[in-house]
Parts: sequence; C-alpha cells; structure tokens
Amino acid sequence: MIIEDKQTLAQAMAQIIAADSKPISPNAHFIRGAKSSQLFIPNGSRLFSINQTIEDSIQSLLELNDEQAITYRLAAMGISPTPYIDDVPLQDPPMHALSLAIAQKCNMGCTYCYAQQGDFGGPSKKMTIDTAKSAIDLLIDQRKPRERVQLTFLGGEPLMNRDDIQQATIYAVNKAKTKDVDIQFSITTNGTLVREEDAIFFEKYGFAVTVSLDGLKTDHDKLRLMKNGTGSYDKIMKKIEPLLRLQKKMQVSARVTVTSQNMNLGDTLDTFIEMGFHSVGFSPLLKSSDGEKEMSKENLENLLTGMIDCGLRFERAVLQGKRYPFLNMINALKEIDKETHRPYPCGAGAGYFGVSADGELSACHRFVNEPKGKMGTVEGGVDPVLQNTWLKERHVHNQSPCGQCWARYLCGGGCHHEVIDRGRTACDYIRGWLYFTIQSYERINRLVPDWNA
Repeated sequence: MIIEDKQTLAQAMAQIIAADSKPISPNAHFIRGAKSSQLFIPNGSRLFSINQTIEDSIQSLLELNDEQAITYRLAAMGISPTPYIDDVPLQDPPMHALSLAIAQKCNMGCTYCYAQQGDFGGPSKKMTIDTAKSAIDLLIDQRKPRERVQLTFLGGEPLMNRDDIQQATIYAVNKAKTKDVDIQFSITTNGTLVREEDAIFFEKYGFAVTVSLDGLKTDHDKLRLMKNGTGSYDKIMKKIEPLLRLQKKMQVSARVTVTSQNMNLGDTLDTFIEMGFHSVGFSPLLKSSDGEKEMSKENLENLLTGMIDCGLRFERAVLQGKRYPFLNMINALKEIDKETHRPYPCGAGAGYFGVSADGELSACHRFVNEPKGKMGTVEGGVDPVLQNTWLKERHVHNQSPCGQCWARYLCGGGCHHEVIDRGRTACDYIRGWLYFTIQSYERINRLVPDWNA
C-alpha cells in the first residue's frame, strides 16, 4: 500500500514504532527500517548494520529472554560486554552553567507554568545586582583559561528586571576576560516586553534568545494569557520583530510547550521557521503547577504522531538541500552521531544550577524554591553533601524501571523535576521518538552521506 498523505504516513509509522520500541532486552534492541535492521547496543549507544542471519539468531534469543546467551552472541561478534557506564556516580563535578531567576514575577498568567505564574509559590521579587554578581563570581572564579561557561537569565519574565540583566551581562563579560574564560549568554522570555534596545543588546553580546510561543494564534491564545485573560500572540509577534530582524550573532528560537490543546505541530513548525526563527522546538507538558493540561497517555501517543510528521518534514528538507531547523530532530541526530551514553538526563545538579532571586542554589531552574532540589547558596557555594547525594540517587542505574530499557543511556532516566513529582509517564513516547530518530539517522546518512547536523 502506498501512503501519500503526510499525516496518514506519520500515523502509520507511529503505530508500528510504538510496538517495535517496547523494551525487550536491556542489552540489545533492533531498529528496523525499510532497507535493513540495525542492532542497537545500549552499552555505549552503539549501532551496527547486520545481515538477516545475525538478526534471526539474536531475535530467537530475545524471544527466549536469554540474556546470558545474548551476551555470548554479541561477544562472538566482537561486541564487548565491558560496561561503558558503571554504578559510580559523578563526584563533585565543577560548575559550568547557571540560570538566574533574575525576576521571580511575571506579567502573564499561564496557568500551567511550573514557576506558578512566575513567583515560584512565594512573593514576587527581583534578584539584586549584588546577588547576580556573586553568582557570576561563583561561576567564573574556579574556571581555567579557555574553559566555557553559560549564564542564562530566566523568570518569571526576566525582562521585568531589564537593568540588572544588562549590568550582570557586562559584569560577567569583564569578569570572564580577566580569567580568559569563554562565556555565553541566553535568555528565555515570553516576548511581551521586548524592546528594540533589548534586541540591540542581545545582538551585541551574542545571546541565545528563546521565546515561549505555544503554537499559532488560536492555540497560543488559549494557553498563554495576560493577567487580564486576554491572548498574547499578536502582542508578542509585534514585540519580537526587532529580535528576528537583527539576529546575526544573536540566535532567536521558539519553544512550544505542547498540551492536548495545541497539537498542530507541523503547521506551527513550518510557520515559525518561515518567520525566521533560528530554531523551533517542542516540549510536552508533563508537570504543571496546577495539574491541569498535563499530557495523558493518549495525548502522548498523538504527540508521537505529530513529532514523526515534523521529522519527516525535516528529512524531506534535508533531501532537498534546505535548512529546516527543527531543534528536537537536530539534537537527537547529534546525540546519536556522538554515540551519547549518559547516566543522567541533563546537567542538573552536576554542573548546572538554578539560582533563586534570594541567592539559593538549586539542582536546576525548575527546582527554585523547592527543598528537594536545594544545592547550597551563592555565598557559600555548592553543598557537596547535597550535590553528591543527589548525583547518587539520580543515577540512571538507581532508577526503576530504567534498568530494563534499551534507551536508558540516551534518555538518562528522564527530567528529574517531572519524574520526581509525576513518575515516568512519558517513557513510551520517549522511546518511540528515539526509535524514529535512529531510523531517520540511517536514512539520512544513506541518502545524503555528506550531511551533518
């Protein structure tokens, strides 16, 4: 049967992938494609092209659940069982990135916001410039020459504290120069307060600017409301025009939080790319402050279809030699190409920390004001006991049921903040997306061998 409609093709692929990506063995998994199957080895995130005879022999062992025999068969193929990742957690990793909650308040009223509409469940406040400088000192002082650090400004809505963003940036630039450290800047904004002067400043210092946009106008305006209940899409589009117009060193991206109410991913992606965003990415809502709009199992199944549709659009653009900055796809292909194998999903608590307006350190920006993510203070530094306890407890080998999953070292166990509060509700979706991107990686490299992400 020839399937011509893009959405129908994505739906058909999603159904097959959902079944084929189910975990069978922690030691091996087949990624089946139109031409042949690839053998994925979780240990080291290694991919092997195999013939039908090898596939049949391993498949029979998978059906018998004979893990010892699988290990022997892989060893006979020269695939060593020596673990790339052991049970030893990271110990005292150095800090390399901070996000400053420069304004713990917001001018919008998005009900699903993890930051509880910007104030993180407490009184609205701004970070003082002295606190920001202390955080910057903590970030840079122990770095060696030519090392790279990242400083991010977040909220609430960070542009509610515009003056301190500018002062902190200039202070950080000068501080980094004295240490010969490479510093990079980023900011996430709702876009409603952007001025031309902001765009000029961000361009001067090469900011990565992320604008929160939850789809096209109709969908966005259902989810991202001003305090008075009115939609924000038209206001944002007008305000961010200088960002899109001036970006050269600056890179302006759109980030879409996906709920059941804004699943029109393909059209959103195409439209935002045509507007001139440097990249566009999607993130499912798995934890909200009020428990509303979180993605259900059915929603995540639909999301996989939508993401595959976007992935196929990406593949078509690659075949046509066109740039198509679908961030989720680009990031996944880079990780597959690097054979990423990691015991954690991100740098939270490992080298990346969030800083509250009061100067408290947390495992990441999402744990601001939450005791379970506390990591110290900017004045006292990272508490090694809190950090190392976190790294031990959050290691993927200590997460269940991750030990039986073929995708564990690509996923790292899932977002700590979401998993701790909501459990692993998105595992099937994550596995399905990774399965598709591995398939896509093979297709792209076979058809466009000189392409790279």
